[in-house]
Amino acid sequence: MSITNDIKNAFRQPNNTLKQLIIINVLVFLVFLIIGTPLSWMGYGWIEKWALYYLSLPSQPIELLTKPWTLITYFFTHEGFFHILFNMLNLYWFGMMLNEYLGSRRLLSLYVLGGLAGGLLFILMYNLLPGFTMRSGQLIGASASVLAIVVAAATLLPNFTFNLILIGPVKIKYIALALVLMSWAFAHESSGNAGGNIAHLGGALIGWIFIKQLQRGSDMGRPILAVTDFFTNLFKRKPKLRVTHSSFTGAKPQANGSRSSKPARPDQNEIDRILDKISSSGYESLSKEEKQKLFQASQKD
Repeated sequence: MSITNDIKNAFRQPNNTLKQLIIINVLVFLVFLIIGTPLSWMGYGWIEKWALYYLSLPSQPIELLTKPWTLITYFFTHEGFFHILFNMLNLYWFGMMLNEYLGSRRLLSLYVLGGLAGGLLFILMYNLLPGFTMRSGQLIGASASVLAIVVAAATLLPNFTFNLILIGPVKIKYIALALVLMSWAFAHESSGNAGGNIAHLGGALIGWIFIKQLQRGSDMGRPILAVTDFFTNLFKRKPKLRVTHSSFTGAKPQANGSRSSKPARPDQNEIDRILDKISSSGYESLSKEEKQKLFQASQKD
């Protein structure tokens, strides 16, 4: 099977948001890498810079008005191999956790919310604070979205442990704290990437708020999902209607004489209680019934 078919299948499969996000980021990076290199050989490197400019988020609001799409495109665009490598690794590791416990749709909404929050904080800081008002910049990279997912995972499952090379077992709440402190330290105006680190902090904040609101029964991601569903339905092929006639109107019984039925959706209060239990005691403390209820909720959201 070709790579093209593998990519198509990844986008056809339901509940496959994590893989889709990684594929989009990698494809954008590869396009710049494959096309940009020969262009630079021929003296047309300005074309790559021009394309990068029209995908990156500007710090000036007036400039943003001329390319508003960059509020989205910037967090799918990377420059530099290690830039995308570390972002995609963190997205995969921590995204797998959220995908399992909260479902792929909430993972998507958090990724977008983290990117939006990081981008807006970047613009605000560069236009309101004296240390930045005399400067301008362009923002690219998924770091704000990824840090939102990292902090969300650490807020939901603070005692979950990763085995780090050369270090050993470390609870993810300490990994998230270290990443946030690093972003805070390098958000200084003298830093070469102050704007990027400011965006990281915006993403981290939204990740924490997202989980806290979810535990209170409020899903911040619903507006994001409503927008994505709208555009998805625009391009979805509608099935052709087929009229059939039958004299039998009753439900078809199964072999055991009972009708098929889907399991009932778990109550939101019950899901919140399970999430609180995971946060305090870990996923392993859940009973088989509680794990099943959490799985049902993640499949239906």
